[in-house]
Amino acid sequence: MFILDRLEEIVNHQNIPLHPASVPFIVHGVEREREKQKEKEMTLGLINANPVVHERRERLSRADDPPHHPYPHPHPHPDDVLDALDVFDSVRDIRDPEHPYSLEQLSVLSEESITVDEKLGRIQITFTPTVQHCSMATVIGLCLRVKLMQSFPPHFKVDIKVSPGSLANEEAVNKQLNDKERVTAALENPNLRQLVDECLYSSELYSY
Repeated sequence: MFILDRLEEIVNHQNIPLHPASVPFIVHGVEREREKQKEKEMTLGLINANPVVHERRERLSRADDPPHHPYPHPHPHPDDVLDALDVFDSVRDIRDPEHPYSLEQLSVLSEESITVDEKLGRIQITFTPTVQHCSMATVIGLCLRVKLMQSFPPHFKVDIKVSPGSLANEEAVNKQLNDKERVTAALENPNLRQLVDECLYSSELYSY
């Protein structure tokens, strides 16, 4: 079953209560999918039926890392300061919601699209959907936020945005992904949370 079919189930299933703040994440995906299907810009219900798949970058050796490092994928540098590579290593293997490839393989994100300011406690990730009408952008953003919440201390402020000009409705998506109340409500929905978890836990297939 396609993920978009599941999104429609979330909206139509009468037995699943929806928090009002979670509706934009769900309705947006369904409406955008229907619109593009009418324009015949998709094949077999896929938003991007033929994505460009890139080779995965070789993971740097962590053999010389000190034990008990505070971060899950430590990168050796002075004072063990968190940097973009640490963050990239934690999210690179998240699976795309539509395809059996990682976000790195589809060039949705890269180390260069991540900035870290440990002194200010800020992490910013800019990701690039594979098509401008991608209705899975909010799901990708939720996956990134949950993964960062699981991987790094809570004092870090996380900003997640789509690359400028990469998405038709980037302003609305950016607002949704950085609205704490909307994000919390969306993740409380069991079906939407399941979509996120599938992308996160299947990332184990790519890690090594």
